Amino acid sequence: MARPERIRLGDLLVQQGLITPGQLDLALAAQKSTGRKLGRVFIDNGWVNEGQIARALAGQLRVPFVDLGQRSIRPEVARLLPEVQARRLRALVIEENAGALRVAMADPTDMAAYDEVARLLKLSANRDFELVVVAEGQLIAAVERSYRNTEAIAGLARELTTELDSVENGLAGNLGELLGLGTASTEDAPVVRLLYSVFDEALRVRASDIHIEPQAGALRIRFRIDGVLHVQTEADARIAGAVALRLKLMSGLDISEKRLPQDGRFAVTLRGGALDVRISTMPTQHGESVVMRLLNPSNGLLSMESMGMPERVVKALRRSIARPHGMLLVTGPTGSGKTTTLYAALNALNSSERKIITVEDPVEYRLPGLNQVQVHDKIELGFDRVLRAALRQDPDVILVGEMRDQTTAEIGMRAALTGHLVLSTLHTNDALSTPLRLIDMGVPRYMVALSLQMVLAQRLVRTVCPHCAEPHAPDAQEAAWLASHLSAGQRLDNAQVRQGRGCNECSHTGYSGRTGVHEFIEMTPELVEAINHGDPAAFSAAGRRQMAGHTLGRAAAELVLAGRTTLTEAMRVSHLQGE
Repeated sequence: MARPERIRLGDLLVQQGLITPGQLDLALAAQKSTGRKLGRVFIDNGWVNEGQIARALAGQLRVPFVDLGQRSIRPEVARLLPEVQARRLRALVIEENAGALRVAMADPTDMAAYDEVARLLKLSANRDFELVVVAEGQLIAAVERSYRNTEAIAGLARELTTELDSVENGLAGNLGELLGLGTASTEDAPVVRLLYSVFDEALRVRASDIHIEPQAGALRIRFRIDGVLHVQTEADARIAGAVALRLKLMSGLDISEKRLPQDGRFAVTLRGGALDVRISTMPTQHGESVVMRLLNPSNGLLSMESMGMPERVVKALRRSIARPHGMLLVTGPTGSGKTTTLYAALNALNSSERKIITVEDPVEYRLPGLNQVQVHDKIELGFDRVLRAALRQDPDVILVGEMRDQTTAEIGMRAALTGHLVLSTLHTNDALSTPLRLIDMGVPRYMVALSLQMVLAQRLVRTVCPHCAEPHAPDAQEAAWLASHLSAGQRLDNAQVRQGRGCNECSHTGYSGRTGVHEFIEMTPELVEAINHGDPAAFSAAGRRQMAGHTLGRAAAELVLAGRTTLTEAMRVSHLQGE
């Protein structure tokens, strides 16, 4: 392909009417004073966006403009251009055919970068290439996806296997050096480099958990992304012990104990920020299984409004926490965001006028101004004991991580009856079954009726990837389910049912991120009377009238109608609820 001509970007955008001459003069002055690229000045001022600049350049140069968000790029094709050069030159090989390669660039007028790309591809692939123009943000995201750490992690695992063999055979080094003990630079130890690569990749793909699982013939590493596990890599099973040992050292666990489960916590610094890691080990048939929950402090705590809760739910939640005493319970399965919701409520309550104590196992979020206590069953510092001590600390608000047993539940209920606002969680399927579950646990009926103020049940559903969403025609079963969850006046033929086709942006899953669905009951006099009289049928009937169809299944159906989640996800939530 012919070498592109040099173009003055500012003049081009003025010619195409995208900016005014006055804006160009202002941008040139800003560029001179700050050193920023001219295009970045235009974008930061909101005069144009990256797509408009890329399309303008493509039109002037008479080369194609490509939307990378809609393309699938094979990693082996992208790696025809080495990663370091791809990042430095802002270029990416996106397609290979018999005749030539297609190379995407955000700034095709950078002659030096163009010439360097041509030289490198001639050396590595002996191919000519066709230039296409892309938006800079899409290019950077595509480079991140294409040069994933999967191969690097696998390579580090193989290196660790080789080093371990050398140590075991007495050929070189020792186990201490392998684990990063007593060396001049801990970061150079093979197991440390492997683990930091795993953490870095998990952070990049938004993983919430890392599972390191020894199997019969391999060590499997999986990431949980948007609630679903994905295999990241498989390595030689012989390195499992070294990996588990290093993680125990990092979290201060007993490295000599391999027969009992252990829990701990540590922090690592990645990409300029800290990452809190909660670790759990468990002995299995083939070695110690390690699961790590990743908590990114830089994400901060969400407010109730920013969590995607409907206004009706937010208002009810605010009514509940505005009371000076009583109990708020958030229910749902593990991983449904219960603790996040409670901390959003605590964030709203947190002030210098209130004393807030949390009793947790473990402490998941760290919020300034709170008195947070970690329970330790090994030293008999359980929920009940900490809760009794907390009540002697003159608190206004108490958060109990979970109502695990009758004793903890009764202490929490008594605290709610004696002038304290108590927030906690319970594992139940829906809001209506929660008060009955407390009674089944042995809590007196009168205590449940008088102390409980509100029960909020929630689930997390995956949301459709906005980059590859497309219309979906429900089959007969899906249509029947959706029709059964429509409210009065809603029509199925007006629904915007969508699903993700799968693209680079969502790692070809069709989903990107999660949102919550909720239902709640407030303990009205009618519900209190039904509980006091021990009449579950009357309680359930009154509760259903109060909710008036605002169930988890209906909330999920509303997301389907809005095109935010899929029917598969909505029906899964409905199945868990038993609707």
